[in-house]
Amino acid sequence: MRPSKTGVTAAPRHVPSEECPKISQVLARVGEKWSVLIIIMLAEKPRRFSELKRAIGGVSQRMLTLSLRGLERDGLVKRTVFPVVPPRVEYELTPLGQSLHSPVSALGQWVRSHLPEIDAAREAFDRRAAPEGAAMPNLHERRGYSR
Repeated sequence: MRPSKTGVTAAPRHVPSEECPKISQVLARVGEKWSVLIIIMLAEKPRRFSELKRAIGGVSQRMLTLSLRGLERDGLVKRTVFPVVPPRVEYELTPLGQSLHSPVSALGQWVRSHLPEIDAAREAFDRRAAPEGAAMPNLHERRGYSR
């Protein structure tokens, strides 16, 4: 890493080609919608599966399971099974996962502070992309997301 003109440490310009697939895999995991929400939720405190599912609206049991397993495999989440009846399982961020919380939160803050600009850009794009005289739903609506 090297300091930039802004004082922020910048990544080296050249990434060795053998590292690209690994970097891509980790960025894909961290950039997943559910992973980001899981990291934010677990930064507050350890949580049980059902608590995560309730708190993260819209995630299916399968997607939550896959996301937690992926985060656990990457060393970001720790899964603890307590020897009680019925078994109790909790998930928490590892120290590595905790170190990811700050950049993820910063990205979320950036999105929140720029939502009006993003919404305006989307609306302008949708107007340009719509066939003449046809009303075109915005990208969020076409994909079934709510704002």
